[in-house]
Amino acid sequence: MKRALVHGAACKAPGENPKRSITRSRAVLSYSCSLARVLYVLVSSIMGYWDLEEGKDCVGKTWITTKLGTAIGLVGSAYHLVLIQPESSLEALTRAANGTVTMASLGAIFGVTTCLSAHVRDAPDDPTNYFLGGCASGVFLGARTHSVVTGTTACLGLGIVAMLTKVGKKEGWRLSGEPRL
Repeated sequence: MKRALVHGAACKAPGENPKRSITRSRAVLSYSCSLARVLYVLVSSIMGYWDLEEGKDCVGKTWITTKLGTAIGLVGSAYHLVLIQPESSLEALTRAANGTVTMASLGAIFGVTTCLSAHVRDAPDDPTNYFLGGCASGVFLGARTHSVVTGTTACLGLGIVAMLTKVGKKEGWRLSGEPRL
């Protein structure tokens, strides 16, 4: 029977009946396994992002990045609610919606900026487009938190990560798997 590895612990396969536990660490592990499966299905279903031509189908690319941001926001919100228990159902709903909408917005801003930058600059495969998309998402995060330092740091951090992701995709970098000989 196959088991997924999440944070160094084995998760039960989807067909198995998970045991319930009182301890918080086991509850977090159970949530981790379930959320990892959901995220895997979502990410694998929207990996068509790289299939779309850069600078062309901006609506399609933005839709994909928004869905991915939403999925990541849902997973992050679920972790947050499990680890920091809310006092009421309304607080839980507000915190979950806040985190999910923020991440979905970051995905949408990244998708629009990257695609429009590629279209306007007439340089579809330039990694600078991805830097601009990541930077625009970081600026939004800074505005959301009312912090110039957060915005600047997130702009540089997300921009560099996005740019390196594009460069890695172009050059065939791999993070896992068998080494090439």
